Amino acid sequence: MLTYLTLQDRPREFLAATGLTHDEFARVLPAFAAAYAVLYPLDKTWEGKGRQRQRGGGAKGVLGPMEDKLFFILVYQKTHPLQTMHGLQFGLRQSQTHYWIHHLLPVLQQALADLGMAPEREGSRVATSPLTLEGAPALAIDGTERRRQRPQDAVAQQEHYSGKKKTHTDKNLLLVNEMTGKVVYLGPTEPGKKHDKKAADEAQIVYPAHATLDKDTGFQGYEPPGVLTQQPKKKRKAWKEA
Repeated sequence: MLTYLTLQDRPREFLAATGLTHDEFARVLPAFAAAYAVLYPLDKTWEGKGRQRQRGGGAKGVLGPMEDKLFFILVYQKTHPLQTMHGLQFGLRQSQTHYWIHHLLPVLQQALADLGMAPEREGSRVATSPLTLEGAPALAIDGTERRRQRPQDAVAQQEHYSGKKKTHTDKNLLLVNEMTGKVVYLGPTEPGKKHDKKAADEAQIVYPAHATLDKDTGFQGYEPPGVLTQQPKKKRKAWKEA
């Protein structure tokens, strides 16, 4: 069974599983614990009702220590597996996994916001975000896709089918500060069929003055005002003489 202690002395595997180093994890943990205490106070049940008996009674949960709770939700966010598969790694049934994901995601979001590490969700706030203003305004934009279950509705099937990935996906735009490697902006979840440039146009991102923006061919024609965009060019093949 996978726990925090399983990878405590394996930094490379820990980074691959969570997206954080041990030092970064240690920085997030106190904020995560504080957010958990606020969202789920000791005198309330998990459903928010007044507690009738002392906390600690009843069956002991698999995700007991706060380190395991944070580890669980970080692994889910980093790898995005099916809930059944995620539960198998942590010794949980699918229903338990579903509960813990929705129980812990608000805690993680609040902790990151308290630490000033949460990406902007509104494009209009990117220019003034502290995450953007760390170092020179050098940014990179890209679309990221993740597999999802095939929708049952025929129209939804077409909308979520990504020709690039050859499967059904959800898509988000990411804007990254190239100086710090931090995600500055996370766009809304879109069907996988939507083109990257169209998603960027609809996001109406406001960039800081004189920013540079790296983009790939999926953003061909995306030229925000006052921004110097850079797109890598394909190298021509060297033809050998017959």
